[in-house]
Amino acid sequence: MAIRVPRGVVCLLSALRLHEIGTQAPFEVWLAIPQTMPAPRLEQPALRMVRMSGAALSEGIEPVGVDGISVPVFNPAKTAADCFKYRNKIGRDVALEALGEVCRARRVTLDDLWHYAIIDRVHNVMRPYHEALGA
Repeated sequence: MAIRVPRGVVCLLSALRLHEIGTQAPFEVWLAIPQTMPAPRLEQPALRMVRMSGAALSEGIEPVGVDGISVPVFNPAKTAADCFKYRNKIGRDVALEALGEVCRARRVTLDDLWHYAIIDRVHNVMRPYHEALGA
């Protein structure tokens, strides 16, 4: 994936799976690509694209080893914020599950979570859910 789509970053459900957050098992690879980049046409694996730009695409990337290859993946805090940004595509239940698990397991700091929520412009959407979790 990293070789075929060099500017792509694994995100959303695929990132949740790689970080072992939640119960989602995506049948497609979710990939964030720049807004100006044409969508890659690959037979395998099945891809689901989301378009991002600026800090939303460039921040929160960490390399994860998959089958001996370093693949860029958004970190857990960025992934949780992205789940709220794309909650209409993946489902609000998935976003709530991701937020609940990263907060309960203390996998992210509150500062990191709000940093990425502000970048994604979802901090006002996330706040009531975060408060309800009591985190």
